[in-house]
Amino acid sequence: MDGNALKILLVEDDPFLSNLLKVRLQRENIDVTLARDGEEALKDLTANRPSLILLDLILPKKSGFEVLEKISTDPQLKDMPVIIISNLGQTSDIQRGKELGAVEYFVKAKISIDDLIEKVKEFLHLTK
Repeated sequence: MDGNALKILLVEDDPFLSNLLKVRLQRENIDVTLARDGEEALKDLTANRPSLILLDLILPKKSGFEVLEKISTDPQLKDMPVIIISNLGQTSDIQRGKELGAVEYFVKAKISIDDLIEKVKEFLHLTK
């Protein structure tokens, strides 16, 4: 990855939320690739090597947990940072996500889009 191109893989099947997040992240000069299901996400991961993955857990074809398991066991992918954005807010889900290597876990209902964008920017060291 060249130093200027911060790439995020956004794995979200909700069209409204995915488009909103994509537009907001692109406004911050972040290149965003969208995957709408777990299988698409795994294909894209190996092809594009993003700087960060924003991962929903409830997805068609393969769940976010399945995607995380694949990432954590693949030597080519295991160092890739993952931030979970999900409606699953139970302690057991959060714990499982972190055990599988997620660096952060945000419950959609408890974080605003603005705060999520700020957290992503902080993670990518884009805050001033």
